[in-house]
Amino acid sequence: MADTDTPAAEGEEKPPPSKAKRITYLVLHVLLHIILIFYFIGATVVYILYDKDSDDCIPPENPAETTETVENSTLSETTTEVSAERFLAENEFKANILCNINWCHGYGFLIFMFVTFYILWLYYWVFKPYVGIKLYNNYLEPAIDSWIVFSRKWIVSGVMLAVVVSVVVAYLGYECRSDTNKVIGLMGPLCFILIGFAVSKHHKSVQWRIVTHGLLGQLLLGIICLRVGFGNAIFHCFGEKVVTFLSYAQYGARFVYGDRICDEFVFAFAILAVVFFFSVISSIMYYLGWMQFVLNSFGFLLQATVGTTVCESVNAAGNVFLSMSESPLLIRPYIIILTVSELHTICTSGYASVSGTVFGAYVYFGASPAYLISASVMAAPGALAFSKLFYPETEESMTRSDNIQIEKSPDSSIMDAAASGAAAALLIVLGIVANIIAFLAIVSFLNAIVEWTFELIGLQGITMLFLLSQIFVPFVFVMGVPWYDCQDIALIVAEKSLINEFIAYKHLGELMNEDKARSSAIATFAICGFANPGSLGILIAALSAMAPSRRLDITNVAIRAYFAGSFVSFTSASLAGILIQDYSTPRSDLNKFISLPTDMRHLDHIMLNM
Repeated sequence: MADTDTPAAEGEEKPPPSKAKRITYLVLHVLLHIILIFYFIGATVVYILYDKDSDDCIPPENPAETTETVENSTLSETTTEVSAERFLAENEFKANILCNINWCHGYGFLIFMFVTFYILWLYYWVFKPYVGIKLYNNYLEPAIDSWIVFSRKWIVSGVMLAVVVSVVVAYLGYECRSDTNKVIGLMGPLCFILIGFAVSKHHKSVQWRIVTHGLLGQLLLGIICLRVGFGNAIFHCFGEKVVTFLSYAQYGARFVYGDRICDEFVFAFAILAVVFFFSVISSIMYYLGWMQFVLNSFGFLLQATVGTTVCESVNAAGNVFLSMSESPLLIRPYIIILTVSELHTICTSGYASVSGTVFGAYVYFGASPAYLISASVMAAPGALAFSKLFYPETEESMTRSDNIQIEKSPDSSIMDAAASGAAAALLIVLGIVANIIAFLAIVSFLNAIVEWTFELIGLQGITMLFLLSQIFVPFVFVMGVPWYDCQDIALIVAEKSLINEFIAYKHLGELMNEDKARSSAIATFAICGFANPGSLGILIAALSAMAPSRRLDITNVAIRAYFAGSFVSFTSASLAGILIQDYSTPRSDLNKFISLPTDMRHLDHIMLNM
């Protein structure tokens, strides 16, 4: 009996399930497919038979009269023009989801999900066990190994690098052929790379393959998002689904805190509720084994293409639409074993992007949703590149796809997993709140000291924000911003870096006009990141709560990652300035992009006091 309790015995293969379990599993499997197929058939019949000429599908013949009636009957005389536009956007005609095929909503999205599910099912249940494994072991794996050996030869690597560089230079040269500002914008990435190398923690250990592949990925995703309409639509749809999913946290927040607190956009209650929700979801996904599958699959893909390890790759991808405190939850069990360089990458990814849950606030201030999504997507490979430039790897990672130990959830049931996830989120949220208060108070205090110091020598209005904006003038110039706009854009970048991006986007929205269309577009990318003092506290608190023993390492790399994350946003801005052809993007209304369950009318006041 004693032998059965030894670790060796624990590592032995489990006995196959009994015949009764296999039959039960088969019956449930068949039943699931029957339900799915009949549901799809039923939805198809309903869609075909639905009257496409009904009032649900055809907008009113005279929308002007409807608009006038709504304005006269509902809006008060003191309502501003912006409020009127927002109200009308909320009440604009929306066709029924059965009226036409929309691949992001309704029946079109059902087709996409149904086809995707059965493609994956056929692959994992039919192709992979009977054909895929043999094909991989006998042909693909030897071919991949041979290619790796062949491509690592210095002659081959040099030729490949020369070809890639030539193609990139030729393409960028073609883009900049008739625009001086775009030519200047080419200097941006080069300057940022040189600065990153100059301040690198280990100059001799920089892996230029990762840096090069990350920057190429940033450029390629920029082309897909900004030049290819289909690519932009895919990311737009995915981002909208993520935001919609996370917004369900507001139902729990409103029940606990009440509508008034949530409507007034109180950060600690309305926003941080998402951390509780996503922590529970992540814990459940770990219990079911889904998250381990994502880590292995996606981590292998990014490690093969960019060269980074599993956890830092998955975290960077998660940061496209998740916040810096939510994305690390995807890899929470592994944070304790990450190398210092990997922790630096986790921090850099958090600072280089923004959360999908706050897209609506930026759009409300006038930012283009297309630019915001493009900036978030481009930040993923860029963060991997700059993080490894600022802090190269010098240790042996334990989270590569070939040596990562897949963690099993210690929870005994789904309910146990949900409860443990909620409990873990409590420490994270408390740490975030405490650090935000402390960091923003320190920044305000230092700003007051600087202003007081200059007032004593007769200089008025010289604040830390003003001094920082002067430092950013050459940075925004090499991003491609015309010189006559550099002071204004530099001030906005300084506001984002010293206060937060909400204030920066608010002032950018006030600055937007046709004369500053190019500068505004570049600024939208440059400030699309969480690199600010408050976020320093948030990320340190969140990661420290997940891995208390690594707190010292986290705090040591946080400042360096702050600058690396800023440079990622600046590089995206430079590339966007080159790739964007039409800068005349109209002011977008919040409700045309996503619908957040918060009253945005109070947002200006709340954020100005953060």
